[in-house]
Amino acid sequence: MSYISNSQPVTVPERVATGGGRPFDARNESPPEARLPASPAPALIPEGERSLSEPHDDLKLATEYLQQYYNLRKEPYGRLKRSWPSFSSKVMDMQVFFGLNTTGVLDSETLEVMRSPRCGVPDVEDYNHSQGTHWKKNVITYSIGRYTRDLPRRTVDFLVESALSLWARASGLTFVRLHSHNADIMVEFVTDEHGDLYPFDGPRGTLAHAFGPGEGTGGDAHFDDDEYWTSGDKGVNLYVVAAHEFGHSLGLKHSRNPESLMYPTYNSPDSPNLLSTEDIANINALYGPNRGHPQYFSRYGWTSQYNPWLSGSQYPRLIQNKCAPDLSFDAVSTLGDATFFFRERYLWIKHNEQYDIKEGPITNFMPKIETSIDAAFWVPRRSTAYLIHESMFWTVKGSLVRGKPKPLSHFGFPIWVQDVDAAVHIVKTGRTLFFVHDIYWSYNEKRRIMDFGYPKYISDDFPGINTTISAAVHKEGFIYFFVGPQVYKYDYTQKHVVGVEKANSWLGC
Repeated sequence: MSYISNSQPVTVPERVATGGGRPFDARNESPPEARLPASPAPALIPEGERSLSEPHDDLKLATEYLQQYYNLRKEPYGRLKRSWPSFSSKVMDMQVFFGLNTTGVLDSETLEVMRSPRCGVPDVEDYNHSQGTHWKKNVITYSIGRYTRDLPRRTVDFLVESALSLWARASGLTFVRLHSHNADIMVEFVTDEHGDLYPFDGPRGTLAHAFGPGEGTGGDAHFDDDEYWTSGDKGVNLYVVAAHEFGHSLGLKHSRNPESLMYPTYNSPDSPNLLSTEDIANINALYGPNRGHPQYFSRYGWTSQYNPWLSGSQYPRLIQNKCAPDLSFDAVSTLGDATFFFRERYLWIKHNEQYDIKEGPITNFMPKIETSIDAAFWVPRRSTAYLIHESMFWTVKGSLVRGKPKPLSHFGFPIWVQDVDAAVHIVKTGRTLFFVHDIYWSYNEKRRIMDFGYPKYISDDFPGINTTISAAVHKEGFIYFFVGPQVYKYDYTQKHVVGVEKANSWLGC
């Protein structure tokens, strides 16, 4: 974070300390121990000034907190005295800042705030809603240097991109990724001493820090790789931390508004949008509004505009990078005039007559389905889709899941078949083909029984397809077999492969 004195700019990093609060400490680590040394230094407190409500550890915690964030001066010989006029005054300053009862006493509410996870920047240094320095341009470059060991690189890439996009969608900014060390915002996962005079302290302490706009380290964001970084609710949510840090990288200071992403302590937002109206107003004051998005994040729906960044909860689910070169699908099926692509618990919906693609966790579109989908197929004559997960399947009509899941044995499989790799319905023959490892079955949809003589080997009846099939779909007279990141276009009449393409090409990549 950057603070500006009356003389010359001084760039100071924002340091985020974690305690036991949400959302970063899903491991329920206790904040006092994270701040205090194992053996507290001796402290001289007059006997008459001790009380049950202010034990030694609480007083020590409060003293260190006020020294770090409210410029409480250090007394000689390590004395801790709650009777100092300056001590009581600083407690009141802190209580005013956080909207607490202004008593000057270390009550439980005050101590609770002091133990909350927060940034390491003092609250009294030009700490208000105004902004600091800003980039003198609206196209900002960024680059990712060292990665964390906790997440795949493509996941880190996409979460960082998503955190920046959060600010881009609310402003006139554009972010461009470079693959060099000359970017405006350098993102690094580092530990301990890492070259900027602000060393990290291992697990359970400082999570990250960021520098305000400027030359050199200006704009850079560093993340402590001793933390456990995740894309979900457990561990430390990289998306949420990065979104906050990038606010400082762009020149925003902390806010006194608890609803703001830039609030000094990290609490779960009540709104599904991380950015408050104040955050949006402040970033617009620096860089102007985004003229192309007059309606900031709208709630998603089956047919409405979908916001993949913040969906279903106050924390974003992992956003899938549809153009990743190794992207593969678990299931693909038409459903009406759209094609559905399933991967893990994620879904892309591409309408045949439209260029836009709706995407997000499956539960956003089908709340009853909280699992991944292994296989899917569409029977047009019944206007019904069937979604299979392990030994169960759901029936979908229109956009609604009908009833409870049914067992896979409903189709007539032997008891030992407990999952299906892929399924596809052939309209011309009225058959649905189920692929399991190296064999397949043919199901008569009209008679609703398995055809005689099955299962058969896939390689015998589909020459050129000699591996496990990930997904399959029938379109315009061809069967498309998805095998990992590739798609084989198969001529069902001539019995041979007529083309191969990348799976993500079906999503416009």
